[in-house]
Amino acid sequence: MADSSAPLLTHLEENEEEDTSQPLNFDKIFEQSLTGFGLSQFLQVILVGLASTFDAQQVFITVFTDAYPTWHCVDHTVCTPASTDVCRLPRSAWDWDYKGKSVISEFDLECSSSFLRGLPTSAFYIGSIVGGVFMAMIPDGFLGRKQLLFFTTLAMSLTGISIFFSTSIWSYAFLKLAIGVARSQTGTYAFNLIGERVSTKCRPRATMIPFTLFVLGFMSLSGISFLVRHASWRVIYLCTSVPAAINSVFIYFFALESPRWLHVQGNNEEAIEVLKRLSPGKRGYLETVSSRLPSKETLEQSPSSSIMDLFIRRWAFRRIIAVMIIMFGLGMMYYGVPLAVRDIKVNIYLSETLTAMVELPTFVIAPILLEKFNRRSSVLFNCLVGGALALFCFVLTLFGRTNIAFVLELCSFFCARIGFNLMAVYMIEMFPTCVRNFATTMLRQALVLGGACCPIIASVGRNVPSISFAVFGFVVSGLGFFALLLPETKGSSLCDTMEEQEQSDQALKTSHVSC
Repeated sequence: MADSSAPLLTHLEENEEEDTSQPLNFDKIFEQSLTGFGLSQFLQVILVGLASTFDAQQVFITVFTDAYPTWHCVDHTVCTPASTDVCRLPRSAWDWDYKGKSVISEFDLECSSSFLRGLPTSAFYIGSIVGGVFMAMIPDGFLGRKQLLFFTTLAMSLTGISIFFSTSIWSYAFLKLAIGVARSQTGTYAFNLIGERVSTKCRPRATMIPFTLFVLGFMSLSGISFLVRHASWRVIYLCTSVPAAINSVFIYFFALESPRWLHVQGNNEEAIEVLKRLSPGKRGYLETVSSRLPSKETLEQSPSSSIMDLFIRRWAFRRIIAVMIIMFGLGMMYYGVPLAVRDIKVNIYLSETLTAMVELPTFVIAPILLEKFNRRSSVLFNCLVGGALALFCFVLTLFGRTNIAFVLELCSFFCARIGFNLMAVYMIEMFPTCVRNFATTMLRQALVLGGACCPIIASVGRNVPSISFAVFGFVVSGLGFFALLLPETKGSSLCDTMEEQEQSDQALKTSHVSC
């Protein structure tokens, strides 16, 4: 019986009689040279993955900078300990504990509309959506993975530093919009760069590292905010943006470009040099086989691919639509469940802390699922379980079993995060290098669009207790069935062109049928 999980590769060293006069497939060289996961690869993954840490800090920083600060009474004849609303008191009767601690206190927004107070955060997410659409149009052959990651990280950090000099809520909101545009694809570029520099065997574990660093970046904000709790909110932006700028410089000088992208561009010599640095132990092997790669002229004569191929080729269009539908459902679950948890009537600080912490185990569970089980069945099973847990959470809340419902809420959120992890790895295996950036961008856009629907659904839950959980459960369970339209990719190596992807899919389909 054929094993569908076995890599469809042959080792050059095991075939001594192979005709050395024929060109050698780059994928075989790639897999043969990166058989393990050495120190060089690990350091490269950390260097690139740190961009996700600083990205997370910019995503969640307004939780601390735009929070409503504490205040105290000055005129005790008017202001008493029972006073809770400063808008009903004369301004001379109270004062902030720390004037510049928050955007609210510095720009005198305490009695402004909720729209104005929430404008910077809304501007940030609008910028993320607009930036995602704009950067999705950038061809995958433009600049390269490393350069795009460098520019987005640098732009994000410089804009964050410039916030220190904002003078009004309007200039602050504009700069938040700019940060949203700048960081919109930082995670995509970092993830693809990492995924294209590790072997098929190591990919499930290596690609979980940037996700882990993202969550750690979110968690680090609490410590940073505590250390500068008596300083201005602007200091928090400096504490997160300056290290991000330093990281972008390190990326420029020390990060290695994707060897797969270099090969697609016809730069085989540079691709081989990158492989030598990633795997010094295979230097001799790489020097031997480098001359057998197709020449740049040969690659230029091969059919070219573009973003339009995703819409022209029926198989690619079907995949991108199915992926976006699944990610829309997972986005609703991932962003919506933490919002709906307030309907369960549990301590909000405890719930948010546990919700953040529950993400960490998913980066251990997801690689195990990817290594042991098929991609398609894992995604479908995860969506069905997550949806069922959300539905049970709704039922238990109706009967007043809030403690058990809260546990199920954490479990459904856990499933949503695992689903995203699975789909992220699944995504880079379904699409070739020439269009992978665009395809991954569409995945993230669908996730964000799903999250954009959550506040409306969660607000309905205030009138109909926990109906939000029922909606999320039905949506993610139903949309999870679209995974049946996707091909199984377990054990396949990454492809570089649309033609290679079609050939690989056919080979995998034949292999699975023979089982």
